[in-house]
This record gives sequence, C-alpha cells and structure tokens, in this order.
Amino acid sequence: MKKLIGLFCILCWSLVLIAQKAVPVKPRILISTDIGGTDPDDNQSMIHFLMYSNLFNTEGLISSPSYGHGTKQNLLEMIALYEKDLPKLEKHAEGFPSPDALRAICKQGKQGAAPFAGVTKTTEGSSWIVTCARKKSTQPLWVLVWGGLDDLAQALHDAPDIRKHIKVYWIGGPNKKWSANSYAYIVANFPDLWFIEDNSSYYGFFSTKGMPDSVNTTNYYDQHMAGAGNMGKDFKNYYGGNVKMGDTPSLLYMMDGNPNDPAKESWGGSFSTFNHSPRMLFNRNTTLADTVTVCSLLEFHIKGPVVNIPADSACFSLNVKAGIGEQKWAGYYLGKGNYVVRYAPKQAETISYTITSSIPGFTELAGQFVVDNSWPGKERKTDYKLGPNWFTDRSDPDLYDGNIQGGITIKKWRKEVLMDWAKRWAWLR
Repeated sequence: MKKLIGLFCILCWSLVLIAQKAVPVKPRILISTDIGGTDPDDNQSMIHFLMYSNLFNTEGLISSPSYGHGTKQNLLEMIALYEKDLPKLEKHAEGFPSPDALRAICKQGKQGAAPFAGVTKTTEGSSWIVTCARKKSTQPLWVLVWGGLDDLAQALHDAPDIRKHIKVYWIGGPNKKWSANSYAYIVANFPDLWFIEDNSSYYGFFSTKGMPDSVNTTNYYDQHMAGAGNMGKDFKNYYGGNVKMGDTPSLLYMMDGNPNDPAKESWGGSFSTFNHSPRMLFNRNTTLADTVTVCSLLEFHIKGPVVNIPADSACFSLNVKAGIGEQKWAGYYLGKGNYVVRYAPKQAETISYTITSSIPGFTELAGQFVVDNSWPGKERKTDYKLGPNWFTDRSDPDLYDGNIQGGITIKKWRKEVLMDWAKRWAWLR
C-alpha cells in the first residue's frame, strides 16, 4: 500500500512539473518609447501595456524621444491613470505591478537624434538598460523599442557585454528615419545581436481593409472603451479614440507563445532571417534613374569647404520633399572638407531633395530618387552584414496586406487580440 501511495505521489509530482513547464514564464521586458513626441500612438500602446502589465516582469520604462519633446513625465502621467484604475483591475487578475514600482523604473533617455557617429553621452536611460541587462537571470532582457534606437546604441557602446543578455524587438519603419545614425552604429558594430526589425508588419495591426465592424479600429472605442475607467477616458484624446497602437505588436509578440522563435505564428507577427541590411552610398546628385530600397540607409557623401568646426558637428541639412511634405535631416562634418548625411525612406514613392548649408562656399545640391517596395532587396557590397539572429518582415507575396510587407502576419490575429482586450476594458466599467 505504501508503495502505491509512493508511486501516486511521484506521478502527481511529475504532472505538476509538466504543468509548470507548460506555463509561460513571465518575460523580463524593458520598453523604450518616444511617448510625448509627434505620434500619440505611444500613449495608446502604453495604456494597452498597463492593462496587461501583470503578464510581464517590467524592468524599465525609458523616455527616448529621437524627435519631438517627450519626457519621462509623459510616462508618469500614464502611470497616474493606471493607479486610479488599478483597484478594478486587481479584482480580476493578480500580479499587477504597483504604481510606485513602475515610477521607480521610469528613466529619461536621450532627447534628440544621435550625431553621425550614432552615440554621444551616457543617459539615465542608457545606463538603466545596462543595469537591467547585467542582472543575473536565466532569462534574457527583452528590449522593446517603440521609437529611436539612440539609448540602446549608447548602452551597447558603453557596455558591449550586454549583447549576450538582451533580445530586441524594434518597431522600425518611420522610426528608422529618426534614428538612422544609431541604427547604423548597431548594425555595423553588433551584427551578432538578437534583433527583430519590424519595418512594416506592424501596420497590419491598424489596417482597416476587410475587417468586420467588431474589430474595426475606427469604432472599437465606442463599442468597448467608452465609459471604461480613467484609461478609457484618456484614450479618446489620441486620434479621437481610433485604435492605432503601432508599437503594440512588440507587446503582443511577448504575450503569445515562445518569443525565442521569431518564425512562429504569433499575435506580434512572424519573421524570417536576413543576412544583409541595405546601405547605399552616393557621392553625387541622384536622379530618377536611381532606385533605392525602402527602409534602407542612404548616405550622401559631399566634398565641401574645409572649416574649423569639431568633427561630427551638424552643419547642413538634407531637405526631403515627398508625399508627406518637407522634412529636414541634419548632416554632419567629418573633417578635411568631408560632409555626410543619412536618410532612411519609409515607403515606396518618388523623392526630391535639396542639400543646403549656411557655410560659405558650400554648394547647394538637388536631386531625386525612386524608392521601391521590396525589403531588404538585392544584396550590395556596401550593405551591412548581419549575423544569424537578425529577423525581419516576411516577404511571401501572400502575406502582404496591400503593399505592406508581412502585414497579414499581424492583421490575421487582430480580432482575437482586440476581443481579448475588450474583456479587460469590461473590468473597468
């Protein structure tokens, strides 16, 4: 009888172990966001994060505005809303972090884009990335980047050893424009990094093509958020309540299945490896005969006057004219009459530009080029070579959402995602 009881206990213990292995471990995450900058979708994504924060071990919330005027205060304001709604959330689930615990891990990162070198000075945010990455843990630190890469690049520069302890999911695309220099620093110096570069798949989350009314991002607010707590009230302030949340796929990726396998089907997309990051160099004016790859790094190298200013000083501008209007990008002096500026086109279109400077003797340049819609495109000698753990949007034709590469890998799950979120909104009513 004792033997039977002993066998039964062993069997039960084995089943417990199996069950424990089947339960996903809370991932360690750190979010770098440009919240408070030019695009309020970060506020929307932050609300989504806070409502699901019981699913993560959150180690950092960093304000990293490569462009715009976002600060740590924008994070604190969102946490204040969460604090008001937390009692209702805790009635339905355990494990939500305390507001004070979240406030303690809010850090200020770099404000403004890095110079041509890609790195400058250590910030509170970049230092915190290093601190978190160096913690003893059997898990990696997942760095979810919702904006520019400036603080991540600085952290890697200051502490190259952390490359072995972090995994990155970056919402790229337009964000690559704002942090072209820090991106170049990372791919040139850390090609062995574990890195998901989501340049377009994330668009699938807010695409409205062929979606049923129940998950149409333009009416989701009225159906599920209106009257749902302080965060629901605040959500109306961003895009009138229309759901964009272009950064949320990075969170969704951590919530569904095994994040160590980018090729898997998941709420946050499915990705494939690629071994080269497109980089094109020009030392002349371009014309419409020049076609470049979407999301590639373009470098315009220019010979000009020899001047007595520090190397890597911003001293001229690339003025880009496209469908979005005109934007200006800083160019830098490398010394000995050499000037350079980087640019990353975010979509297929025809672009016109001028290059101007107030430096006496600097000749104004003008040109055009065509951007095609195939990422990463054919390999060139000037491309950055990548290691085996760099992943990006799938190029399968049947996974395009219109002209959005890989968009279907996220769009296909949106109903499931939004209906799951609707349950949490109901908790706040």
